[in-house]
Amino acid sequence: MKQFKTLTDALTDLRERGYVYDFNLAENCLACKELNLMLHPEQFAIKEFYRFEGMTDPADNAILYGIESNAGVKGVLVNAYGFYADTISSDMVNKLRTVPNE
Repeated sequence: MKQFKTLTDALTDLRERGYVYDFNLAENCLACKELNLMLHPEQFAIKEFYRFEGMTDPADNAILYGIESNAGVKGVLVNAYGFYADTISSDMVNKLRTVPNE
């Protein structure tokens, strides 16, 4: 897995490699407003992820996920550490904890 100094650097790299859509967390799925697409846990794979820790503020902690749907749609999800634990289904929590597919 690559190493990046900043979240912006990682996002730029992923975009250049085809991860062009933005996904957001919903309770039971990932949503892409641009495509009007909702992906449930069994409909996508986490291809790679990167953790970023804020130097002075724990609120700056984030994980960047490279996501690919079963149909080949590629995009990114940026999520604060632990933020999703109380707001999404246990299936989504478990999916986001998985290791990317090789």
